[in-house]
Amino acid sequence: MSVYITFGAADAAKSQVFYDAALAAIGWRCHQEFPGWRAYSEGGSGDGATFWLCSPYNGEPATAGNGTMVGFVVATREQVDAFHAAALAHGGTDEGAPGLRERYGPGWHAAYARDPSGNKLGVVHRG
Repeated sequence: MSVYITFGAADAAKSQVFYDAALAAIGWRCHQEFPGWRAYSEGGSGDGATFWLCSPYNGEPATAGNGTMVGFVVATREQVDAFHAAALAHGGTDEGAPGLRERYGPGWHAAYARDPSGNKLGVVHRG
């Protein structure tokens, strides 16, 4: 594993439905799970970057960080669009519809959503 990211889930079942759909739209799948935890990686291989969804270890409520975001770089604009649509269809909220954001660089096509716990996600195609 090269790097891992962890988001707390206020409602694990609702968040798992959200992430199963939204991450599948960009080719990520669950590769490991145990009570209160689920791990996703590109292709479900467990290699490379890993995204963990969990109930907070300290037993306190999960909260979203202000200014915190996880961004996924994808191969196509269609994946950006599919991720955003899946996120909204599975309990997420819109934080920025798919489209060009040239201020970040030429060809920067991105979309932003929040998961059911309020965590912010970005998906970008740079092309």
